[in-house]
Amino acid sequence: MSATIINGKEIAFQIREKLKNEIQTRAITPKLAVILAGHDPASEIYVKNKQKAAAEVGIETVLYRFEDDVNPKELEDLIDALNKDFSVNGILLQLPLPEGIDSSKILNRISPQKDVDGFHPFNMGLLMAGMNGGTVAATPKGILRLLKHAGIELAGKNALVIGRSNIVGKPMAMLLLNEDCTVSVAHSKTKDLKSLCQNADIIVSATGCLKLVQKDFIKDGAVLIDVGICRDENGKLCGDIDFEACLDKASFMTPVPGGVGPMTIAMLLENVLEAYLKQNA
Repeated sequence: MSATIINGKEIAFQIREKLKNEIQTRAITPKLAVILAGHDPASEIYVKNKQKAAAEVGIETVLYRFEDDVNPKELEDLIDALNKDFSVNGILLQLPLPEGIDSSKILNRISPQKDVDGFHPFNMGLLMAGMNGGTVAATPKGILRLLKHAGIELAGKNALVIGRSNIVGKPMAMLLLNEDCTVSVAHSKTKDLKSLCQNADIIVSATGCLKLVQKDFIKDGAVLIDVGICRDENGKLCGDIDFEACLDKASFMTPVPGGVGPMTIAMLLENVLEAYLKQNA
């Protein structure tokens, strides 16, 4: 058996094309405000990629830049102004923020209706309650879309989420639970990760630990979703899962790169359009 590779890049392209067509058909221009504080190299690249993807589908972006020594009140004042600006449909605060700034305090200042990242407690609470109407974090939302696109049956399956961040792990667990999976969450204090993995039909790993999930960790036919971004000893980009080793044992796998990453941006753009439509209903 050789696993079917879930091509996130191709699926994300289809989603972006659909968004582009809908925006053109409706003759609208959703607007996204992006806040970038500091000069984290990865953040610089992420913001540039998000802006480029937004422009391609017809979403306007406005970038607000701050230095590493930014006063948190400056960020709060900007967010307050953007919340009141009816021309702005979404607000994206690029993480991480410079050292010493409480990111949760700044994130929570964003209006839930303009929280296109889905990190506000209001939106996370709706997800926890299994209620519709909230914004779902882009990466978990994209993963669920990948699973459904691949035709993977979720109800009744044992799912393991490795990682408990508010950005991926916790919302991913809630999404899978809402799809009737039996969900376990593993983290840095978990004992005997291997046995948890061996019992899982679906594994979503989001730790950034190089090749954490080995071939002998997984059962035959497991579905493996890799959210991790790492580099091996040769500088090659790879993930949490030992891709080559698990290829002949898993049933479905996402590659790194080209798996979850492109879906994250596609779902962010979808969230911006959804925010626009809700605000202009």
